[in-house]
Amino acid sequence: MRLPAALLLFASLGLTPPALAQDAAVKAGVDAYNRGDYAGAMQAWRPAAEKGDADAQYNVGQIYKLGRGVPVDMVEAEKWYRLAALQGHDLGEANYGMMLFENGKREAAVPWLERAVAHGEPRAQYLLGVMLFNGDGVARNWVRAYALMLRASAGGLDAATRTLAQMDQNIPAADREQAQALAQRYAKEEHAAATPVPKSAPPRKTAPIAVAHAAKPAVATAPPPPHANGSWRLQLGAFAAPGNAERLWGQVRTRFPGRQPFYSTSGKLTRLIVGPFPSQAEAEKACGAIKPCMAVQH
Repeated sequence: MRLPAALLLFASLGLTPPALAQDAAVKAGVDAYNRGDYAGAMQAWRPAAEKGDADAQYNVGQIYKLGRGVPVDMVEAEKWYRLAALQGHDLGEANYGMMLFENGKREAAVPWLERAVAHGEPRAQYLLGVMLFNGDGVARNWVRAYALMLRASAGGLDAATRTLAQMDQNIPAADREQAQALAQRYAKEEHAAATPVPKSAPPRKTAPIAVAHAAKPAVATAPPPPHANGSWRLQLGAFAAPGNAERLWGQVRTRFPGRQPFYSTSGKLTRLIVGPFPSQAEAEKACGAIKPCMAVQH
């Protein structure tokens, strides 16, 4: 049995919104994008991207991948995701790895997916899990495949939850038990990686990934918000057009520091889910004045 990856990669896995940044031009582009003015967004982002702004580079990649105001161009999307990924941009790394896979460069995709997996990116966990199950571009490893699929499912990815049910029919119980323990270890490592290091502690060392063009422009990036955990999430609406769910997240994301958007599809509707939160009370408190907003448990 082989699990389908490419069919789900940029469809049911959800579409990520543009990245926000401190740069005024990038912010102006985000505002234009959220208004549906994709030409204006590109006009703001392209010069910033060419000057080395990682958020702008990622956003230009999104424009080409989604075909917003321009023809869909996977080659251009790959190019701009790569530039953002080379600067350590989390979403850039994840989307570059997935784009390499989509463009048939399976082995080249693996190190970038690994980077995104280390950040706890559910889409990368899902895709690498499928690759490990199928032995596609990487040695087959059902224990790790199942562990990554568990993490992707815990991250709110519906495709991963469905794939786990398929894996249950093929992976022996002993391997699934090992995978459960491995998934718990991954969860702890993700949390530790996202926890700020005290100034008195020595800096963590990470192994660099060898790439063809190692030189990177230096850009200042804001520190990431604290990592959040828990089984509760907020549903902020259901939309017939997926772009409207993305647009809403672009408008409210600053109200939910440390949380992630998940785009859950059911029939013709796309729901914006935000989380995680440690308890129902904290999730409901985070709703504030936003309507509609409903706490749900995953």
